[in-house]
Amino acid sequence: MRLSRHLTRSPSPAAQSGMSLLEIIIVIVLIGAVLTLVGSRVLGGADRGKANLAKSQIQTLAGKVENYQLDTGSLPSRLEDLVTQPGNASGWLGPYAKSAELKDPWGHDILYRVPGEAGPFDLSSLGKDGRVGGESYDADIKYE
Repeated sequence: MRLSRHLTRSPSPAAQSGMSLLEIIIVIVLIGAVLTLVGSRVLGGADRGKANLAKSQIQTLAGKVENYQLDTGSLPSRLEDLVTQPGNASGWLGPYAKSAELKDPWGHDILYRVPGEAGPFDLSSLGKDGRVGGESYDADIKYE
């Protein structure tokens, strides 16, 4: 029995088929869609993280205001009194805060008011947009 072998040639360049222009466009559109989805998730996570950080920062700063009050017997007239000793504060054992802690994660000043609406003082961040009110990440964050 004789086995015959046939040598096969690779197809000629004209017979080889590659990706058509339409297939390339579809692949590029799919890659773009995936990148858009991933990008929105990553950037949205950054805003969520900053909002959570602002909430924590407001709570921490409220504790520092209360420590100032325990040491001096009165509330600070402004937040900067936590950083540098005011002339009229006897018993001041600060600094209670660093000047960078007086800004929210978006770089806006944290608002402080004495007396507060519902307590001895109010602390708030105006959120991502830096304006009163807002929704989602633009919403005000208040000490409660």
